[in-house]
Amino acid sequence: MRDDGPESVSGEIILNVCTTCRDAGDPDPQAERPGAILARVLEAALAARASAGDPLPIRVEPVACLSVCKRPCTLAASAPGRWTYVWGDIDPATHVEDILDGLAKYAASQDGVVPWRERPDIFKKGVVARIPPFPRRDAAE
Repeated sequence: MRDDGPESVSGEIILNVCTTCRDAGDPDPQAERPGAILARVLEAALAARASAGDPLPIRVEPVACLSVCKRPCTLAASAPGRWTYVWGDIDPATHVEDILDGLAKYAASQDGVVPWRERPDIFKKGVVARIPPFPRRDAAE
């Protein structure tokens, strides 16, 4: 069985960020959830990068739940023709630059697979799932 999925299709990367989970030790149930903070910080970092002339084709999409509640914050990157990755244990205060670095490499790859040695540590240690791309429509016909 091959492990390389269908040929890449260029396009926007969707970055789903879970906004529901909270840290287990958080004493304030009304505190802003880490995922909501992460989504906001990532959107600001992407906007700053675009303003500096170095945009990434990424759209941040907050979602209510990614069902990885034991590993907050969680995010998932997907794009047509690319492998989807889900990562957990993300810290919105310290991992934003690593996330952007990893996503830039994801965007530059043919199929969404970034070689292990080139991934930021959070994308190595925090990986929850790797999901194959959907077959291209013209390949399925």
